[in-house]
Amino acid sequence: MKEENSTKDWLEVAQRALEVEIEAIKKASTRLDGSLTCAAEIILAHDGKVVVSGIGKSGHIAQKIAATLCSTGTPAVYLHPADASHGDLGVYTPGDPSILISKSGSTAELVRLVPILRQFNSPLIAIVGNLSSALVREADVVLDARVEREADPLGVVPTASAVVALALGDALASALMYARRLSVQDYGRFHPGGQIGRNLWLHVADIMHQGEQVAWVEAQTPVRDVVIALTEKPLGAACVVDENFRLLGLITDGDVRRALKTYDDIRPLVAQEIMTEKPVEIHPEISLKEALQLMESRSSQISVLPVVARETNRCLGLLRLHDIYQAEIT
Repeated sequence: MKEENSTKDWLEVAQRALEVEIEAIKKASTRLDGSLTCAAEIILAHDGKVVVSGIGKSGHIAQKIAATLCSTGTPAVYLHPADASHGDLGVYTPGDPSILISKSGSTAELVRLVPILRQFNSPLIAIVGNLSSALVREADVVLDARVEREADPLGVVPTASAVVALALGDALASALMYARRLSVQDYGRFHPGGQIGRNLWLHVADIMHQGEQVAWVEAQTPVRDVVIALTEKPLGAACVVDENFRLLGLITDGDVRRALKTYDDIRPLVAQEIMTEKPVEIHPEISLKEALQLMESRSSQISVLPVVARETNRCLGLLRLHDIYQAEIT
């Protein structure tokens, strides 16, 4: 009969797993040397793509590394080593570097590929966990992915070894990003369809509310009319402007609630008596990423911002936090 264990034991096992993986990555970082530089130079010297291959858990890591390379300016594809000899080798063009990933360094499907890849003049970069293996002897460059032990309770599941292989791929991708001088704008260009890419690629002007979408009021507008405007244009705030549309203040739903709490009768009040003077504002050319940081990196989040032209101080509209998360490229 199996001995029962407690949820406390489960947490301890989970914590040990993370600690083992953290330590494995730390040790791998201390072993980085000129081999990583050489691998980066091989890739940078070739105008084509990189082919990344592995099988099993290493195959999943290979797919992630290929995806990371693509998203950071280095064209890359994943090649399943078992499918390679059944027609998929057609993905190669002469000189395409290969990244071969194997914990043992003796994965039969990869070892069998080596002489074929030589026919394609493919430089071989191996990420392996056994420095006495066949792949190490055949590779042009070796990245050391050794681990002392796996992180699971049995010590047999590819956990720490998989994490280290992935981390080495990330390290190589990071070096290539730096060498290529990849900018935030470049990264955003590779991610136009995702939230990250939209935040980098789009600007406040692309998604802000303006014109008749916004509740515009004057300093002497009665609060009753302000409430009506907020109801008709439910963006969460009304912009208080002068005759030249210069921003005088902002009235949010919260300002109205505070006025109701402070005053027994709000009917005599006008906009300038309850507005927030000199509110935090943003400019239309700011990226959504910067806007998100401005709105969220505070002790109390801002849910709506007035958009003001930098040169003229003219208020152009409103940007909501909700709009950033819902932004779509049209």
